[in-house]
Amino acid sequence: MNVYAVRAIYLFEMARMWRTLMQSVASPVISTSLYFVVFGSAIGSHMVDIDGVSYGAFIVPGMVMLALLTQSISNASFGIYMPRFTGTIYEIHSAPISYVEILLGYVGAAATKSVILGTIMLLTARIFVPFHIAHPVWMVGFLLLTCVTFSLFGFIIGIWADGFEKLQVIPLMIVTPLTFLGGSFYSINMLPPFWRTVTLFNPVVYLVSGFRWSFYGVSDVTVGISVGMTVVFLVLCMIAVRWIFKTGYRLKA
Repeated sequence: MNVYAVRAIYLFEMARMWRTLMQSVASPVISTSLYFVVFGSAIGSHMVDIDGVSYGAFIVPGMVMLALLTQSISNASFGIYMPRFTGTIYEIHSAPISYVEILLGYVGAAATKSVILGTIMLLTARIFVPFHIAHPVWMVGFLLLTCVTFSLFGFIIGIWADGFEKLQVIPLMIVTPLTFLGGSFYSINMLPPFWRTVTLFNPVVYLVSGFRWSFYGVSDVTVGISVGMTVVFLVLCMIAVRWIFKTGYRLKA
């Protein structure tokens, strides 16, 4: 394991975060804070409790998960796309670095950024909405698993994209709608039977449900299934990344 190479890539990507704090941290935190103010404080005070949890507190895990998914994908996809765009990816290929070390550097940095952002959002949410964490160890586990999994997914998008506009297509057109329809603002048990069954085909439901369980001990889906579905997606992403490096898909001229 070339620790120096991993460290160099990791620190370079983390330095980019500190140079763009307004875009990387301030913007998503402010946007999410507005949701907490509007839905948590204003509307939430007039809503009935859901599964014994106040509406303002109920949406906290969903809002944090929405930010984690979009930011993990964005950080990882942009991180690997820029070396491809500028051509420095060939310098990385010419160095004595394996694809595992490249992956650890880029995905590790993207996941770290998302964890930092998620932590800041939880602290910010506490200002507007009172909530508690029933299973803190599980919460941290879900947080890390989600960040790593979707950073891998973002890494794949960054390699697949052949233009800046494609970096935003999947996060904006697919991931964000799935998150909003995945129980971020409501319990899927509130839906009619038919639509509840349809919603179970949304993979984000399992992420939001498992993350919410770690907070309040209530979930729409069994926590074991939530973990299993996330791990399956993680494995699929790892298989896809291995194929990309093995074939050189969009990495070689």
